[in-house]
Amino acid sequence: MVSGPEEPGVRLPQLKLDELLEELQARINAARSTQNRVHSLLEAVLSVGRELNLEQVLHSIVEAAAVLVDAEYAALGIIGPDGRRLSAFHTVGVTEEQIAAIGPFPEGHGILGELIRHPQPLRIARISGHPASYGFPPGHPPMSSFLGVPIRVRDQVFGNLYLTEKRGGAEFDEEDESVLSTLAVAAGVAIDNARLYEESRLRERWQRANAEISHSLMSGSDRAESLGLIAERAREISGSALAAVALPMEGTKSLTVEIAVGVDAEAHRGLVLPMHESLMGLAYTATAPVTSDDIVHDLRITPEPPRFGGLGPAVAVPIGTGESGMRGVVLVAREAGRPVFLQRETELLLGFAAQAAIAMELAERRQDAQQIALLEERDRIARDLHDLAIQRLFATGMTLQSAGRFIEHPKAAERVLRAVDDLDETIKIIRSTIFGLRTRLGTGGSGLRARVVRAVGEAAPVLGFAPSVRMEGLVDTDVPPEIADHVVAVLTEALTNIARHAQADRAQVVLTTDGREVRLKVSDSGVGIPSVGRRSGLLNMAERAETLGGRLEVTRPAGGGAALDWWVPLPAE
Repeated sequence: MVSGPEEPGVRLPQLKLDELLEELQARINAARSTQNRVHSLLEAVLSVGRELNLEQVLHSIVEAAAVLVDAEYAALGIIGPDGRRLSAFHTVGVTEEQIAAIGPFPEGHGILGELIRHPQPLRIARISGHPASYGFPPGHPPMSSFLGVPIRVRDQVFGNLYLTEKRGGAEFDEEDESVLSTLAVAAGVAIDNARLYEESRLRERWQRANAEISHSLMSGSDRAESLGLIAERAREISGSALAAVALPMEGTKSLTVEIAVGVDAEAHRGLVLPMHESLMGLAYTATAPVTSDDIVHDLRITPEPPRFGGLGPAVAVPIGTGESGMRGVVLVAREAGRPVFLQRETELLLGFAAQAAIAMELAERRQDAQQIALLEERDRIARDLHDLAIQRLFATGMTLQSAGRFIEHPKAAERVLRAVDDLDETIKIIRSTIFGLRTRLGTGGSGLRARVVRAVGEAAPVLGFAPSVRMEGLVDTDVPPEIADHVVAVLTEALTNIARHAQADRAQVVLTTDGREVRLKVSDSGVGIPSVGRRSGLLNMAERAETLGGRLEVTRPAGGGAALDWWVPLPAE
């Protein structure tokens, strides 16, 4: 009876205690969850910062982001140089089959573009309900919830983290946003470190290449070998499919491609390029890099002959600085779909080319010094021959001639007179040798290369277009002047015939020599050579070839037009 009324009073505190215990347990669980999440975040930061390879760093960031916020799909989009589109995309959670079904990676439209335009954290409960959303492409997995945060590297937005579909059907909350934002800060530091490491490695490779080229040039290697080394190292280190080196032609406003390595290199070697109508020519005249995002469709590239198939981003940088220090141009081009050349990549290539120019100039100075020493030695030999040998021989001849008057035997006297004549001939030979030793090589752009370019340039106004020109081999060295005159005459006649009769809109000139023969090929896209009519021009070209022991062939290619093939053997040395 006494304890009955007290029972409710006993149960009430018990209920409050249970509630307090449950609340305490919930807070303990929340604290434990927060502790575990913080621990996971620290592990993710350490994992991301541990890598130095940029590609591995980016993949680690995407994987860590997906785990930290429990998202089914995660992606990292890298913003391109224009600041408006995505240039690369790294994903987690999407299979290769799904990627193939979706098609090309997104460029930054819709929700993804919203983060590019407004680089602030973006959390959406339902993607389809956002004003910037306009649906997914066919084959794309369904996605609803969304969380995105920007990644900044040195106050510049590098890219964005995109997380979708929080597991369990829940929405991303403020804590998810806070955790992902913290990871983005750590990711920015890791990306910066990886880029600095990558750049230092790249600089080291360029420096090694410069040292290799300097050693090659200073050790007296052939110019073609050294230029080939420049092209090959530029192609390898820049990750390009093609590299070409062009040098200015003396006496003309043109460049000639001396060396090309990589994709379709044969189509580039020997090409003559105008200064103001080619990527390499523009880089030479501006003494500054000239880039192209798509070299195949670049209007600054002459379409004939086709030579950039399958290529995309390209950059041409001058070899040297200033008008007096310009040595040439190096061009590198990557395959279509590869990243464009960034400014830092172009700067490294420009530095490489500048160092190569210095090495080339030092090598030329060394060759000039050797040439001067050689000429001085030749002058000394010529003086000695003139002052000593000729005087002695002349004196000996005079002595013999005087002694001959005292010789009574006719045959002996005849022999002495023949010896005097031989001495006179010897003196003439020595004087001729002296003249040869003192002869200086002339300059002035009178070589066959320059004459061919001038002939083509003079024909361009009459043709209505500029023919493409390619030259291979030691054209100026191996072809003697008398044969060079015939080559120029045949070329002029061929271009005149095209202008008068072919009705062509393009033509190609190819001049090659291997030291044994010189071959000139001229082709056009016109109506071809008629079977009847005046053929005096062709007869003249054929007679020139036959006179020199060569041959002329005229054919009609399958694609139409006409092709002239004129060749003659070169005299043996």
